[in-house]
Amino acid sequence: MFLTNAAQGTVSMVVTLVLMLGMMYFMIYRPQKKQEKKDAEMRSNLEIGDKVTTIGGVIGRVVAIADDSILLETGKNRVNIRFTKTAIGSVEKLNMDTAADKK
Repeated sequence: MFLTNAAQGTVSMVVTLVLMLGMMYFMIYRPQKKQEKKDAEMRSNLEIGDKVTTIGGVIGRVVAIADDSILLETGKNRVNIRFTKTAIGSVEKLNMDTAADKK
């Protein structure tokens, strides 16, 4: 069974569209979901004493943790600022081994 020229054009257009959507999924959507999952895990593993940097550039230590927010202590004069957990950009875990060695 042979396809007419019009049917061949339609089939090739559908195949091209499906391939483009597949490429978009693997190049854009899937890596974005992986990164979001990694960020959510990082935020859920926050502990008191961790050094964090917010997406706005504020650097501080975690003083308290609530359900959806954290309290950061910044600077030498111990200013406390409350942020939502989604504002956390990166976390540097408190290492108890090196903290004990410094004292």
